[in-house]
Amino acid sequence: MGTGYAPVQVLVRDGVMQVGSDTYALRTITHIGQRRLVADKGAAWRKFFARALVSLVIGGILVAALGDVWALAVLAVLALLAWRLASVLRLPPVYGLVIGTAGVEREAVWGTNKGEIDQLAADVTKAVGKLDIPPMTFNITHAVGRNEVINMYGAGSIGKATHHGAGNIETR
Repeated sequence: MGTGYAPVQVLVRDGVMQVGSDTYALRTITHIGQRRLVADKGAAWRKFFARALVSLVIGGILVAALGDVWALAVLAVLALLAWRLASVLRLPPVYGLVIGTAGVEREAVWGTNKGEIDQLAADVTKAVGKLDIPPMTFNITHAVGRNEVINMYGAGSIGKATHHGAGNIETR
């Protein structure tokens, strides 16, 4: 499963913030925070080496028992493992805007551009303090789907996120 990036428009107007189909009343926002999520590259390397070792052992047994044709299969499996490792190592960090309402924190938007998320957080903070501001539109150009960030960020379930309330997000 690859990570897909798509533009997302965030509208702030008439006392509400709208992110896609989600709407937040600005007067009920009690907390605005940011999170950073990175893929666990150490876990990716560990999985690669473990899977490569198992593949070499099983491949060696198959080559010894059934002939040299199985050597191509072992090379193909190793190439696939290397490709999956490279895809995880190339994943950029993602940055999230977290909105707290009534004691519940929700990830409003995730993107790969830290500057866009920083600007959005600053402007939403201004909007919460002053509800009669003119309408604002933000375009997060490389937004990441929230389900991909929280449940699985990238291939092979590397970079699962947990959060224990206030503070930074942890990756496992």
